[in-house]
Parts: sequence; C-alpha cells; structure tokens
Amino acid sequence: MKKFEEKTIHSTEIFKGKVVSLKVDDVLLPNGKQSKREIIHHPGAVAIIPITNEGKIVLVEQYRKALERSIIEIPAGKLERGEDPAVCARRELEEETGYGARQLTYIQSFATSPGFANEIIHLYAAKDLYKIEEKRELDEDEFVSIIEVTLEEAEEMVKNQQIYDAKTAFSVLWVKLNEM
Repeated sequence: MKKFEEKTIHSTEIFKGKVVSLKVDDVLLPNGKQSKREIIHHPGAVAIIPITNEGKIVLVEQYRKALERSIIEIPAGKLERGEDPAVCARRELEEETGYGARQLTYIQSFATSPGFANEIIHLYAAKDLYKIEEKRELDEDEFVSIIEVTLEEAEEMVKNQQIYDAKTAFSVLWVKLNEM
C-alpha cells in the first residue's frame, strides 16, 4: 500500500461529457474509515511557452466561462485520445497564435487540480518561431487575441492578476529562471 493510499470500494459515473466525466468514488481511508471523492476525469492537455526571436512571450487572451472573465494565458489545448503531446503542442501553437516553431522543448508535466481532477498538462517551450503561411483554424467555439510581451511585462501581469491561471504564472517564472 502506498503511503496514505485510499482504496476505491465503489465507483459511480455521474456525468460523461465531450471533454470531462465526473464520478463519485466511495473510498477506504488509511485509518479504516470510509469517505466519498468526487473526481473529474480529463484527457490531459498541453501548454506552450512561445518565445519570439526578439525574446517576447506570445500570450493569448480569451474568455473563460468557468471564471466568467477574460484571462491572458499561454497557448494550450486538450489532447485527443492517444495523441502525442508534442504533436498536440505544435497544433495548438499554430491554431492559437499563427506561429510554428523550429524548436520545441519539453519542460515538464504537472497536475492542474489534484484535489478533484486527474488532468495533467504537458508543458513545452517553443523557440525559433516563424509565421504560418496558412494559419490553422481555431475551434469553432474558440475566440482569442494575441499579445506579445516582454518578461518584465509578463511579471507585472502576474502581479496585477491579468495572468490569473497557474500554468501561465508558472511559465513566466520558468522563463525568468531560464533567462530566455
């Protein structure tokens, strides 16, 4: 048994959507008591830190219904079933920014909300960018605008909560620590 492992006694699927599903698990706790866990299953995602040849970070602004506001973030997108994260990263970069990358470097993967969801984001840095001649189309329900900022501007955006999501705040810190 793993330290503090919770054994699933019973699992009930509550909802199955196009992107996520929700289940409720009855679990046996390490102390022998039982509890319930509501868990969202997500197929995983990628996020990309695009850095221009001038050293600017390419961000996108889009409305996020769950937050009821627009936020500025790095390009990101959901993995398709069985899709290689690097392939997804290139697709999302092209769709959302109109840029391709000659250099795509894997940084790391991390859990976004481990208290209730199993989503893992695979983070990449994209450098040696070039404009795509025929930009890929955004998803039909996706509307974004592009913003290119310096590292200092991005840090200020984190401070004033224009950059409000964890993957983008983490990415700004990563760029700063790696002197991109």
